[in-house]
Amino acid sequence: MKIQGRMFFWLSIFVLVMAVVYGVWSKEPAGTTALFLAFGLCIMIGFYLGFTARRVDAGAQDDKEADVADGAGELGFFSPHSWQPLSLAVGGALAFLGIAVGWWLLYFSAPLIAIGLFGWVFEYYRGENRTQ
Repeated sequence: MKIQGRMFFWLSIFVLVMAVVYGVWSKEPAGTTALFLAFGLCIMIGFYLGFTARRVDAGAQDDKEADVADGAGELGFFSPHSWQPLSLAVGGALAFLGIAVGWWLLYFSAPLIAIGLFGWVFEYYRGENRTQ
């Protein structure tokens, strides 16, 4: 993870330089704002990867002498069945449709998004300290 964190930090520096150059050269606020937001996202991802790399063991991608087979194995737990992403997708689609059709549609999409997000976060924490 260390190398990915460094890559995002270097990418963030590049995006920052390009945002300044683009802003001075074009004087166009929408693209300049988008580039500064992309800089912020790169910094956040780079910080997260660098922060996490200090707390976990070195992976195969951090070893310069590693083979491809060294990275094989279990990568983590992924929920085999979950209906929560469907609720989030329908709520998100209705929210974006509400921008085009009418803002009143957000009254129907906000509960779907909240239920889907809450259900997804607490999917395996039902009951008293119980996992499924």
